[in-house]
Amino acid sequence: MKWALKRFCLERDYIMFLIGINTGLRVSDILALKVSDVKRKKRIIIKEGKTKKTRTINLTNIYDEIQSYAKTVDSKWLFPSRKGDKPISTTQAYRQLQKAADMAEIESVGTHTMRKTFGYWYYKQTKDVAQLQKILNHHHPEVTIDYIGITDEEIENELNEFVL
Repeated sequence: MKWALKRFCLERDYIMFLIGINTGLRVSDILALKVSDVKRKKRIIIKEGKTKKTRTINLTNIYDEIQSYAKTVDSKWLFPSRKGDKPISTTQAYRQLQKAADMAEIESVGTHTMRKTFGYWYYKQTKDVAQLQKILNHHHPEVTIDYIGITDEEIENELNEFVL
């Protein structure tokens, strides 16, 4: 998917996707970012639009790509629309992700896919549902478990290998 965005879409769309899959931010919070929010910063603090909670976002692993892109943006918005002084819409973000997904022959991609992808892979690498719950600002661990799609089969497979 990353290669399809890089090859067939604007750098803007690639960076949006990169931020999404590496931070777990909702697309509305990604699109609300301004260049000044990320310029020369490896950590940013945002107020989430949905929950109104403050969240610290670590951008260290994608810092260089964000900085390189931010230097090319001629707008206060990190993901500017061509239609005036505003960011692209969630609808436009969806269209660009869908275009890349079609090129990569991936089905069922939406704007929330980035957040779920982050959650899934964070869990796969850390196995820490409590920490992921905190990162995603979920109220209950059940929401996080449903969100990342842990199946009974996966639990069974893990238990088959578990020995003390």
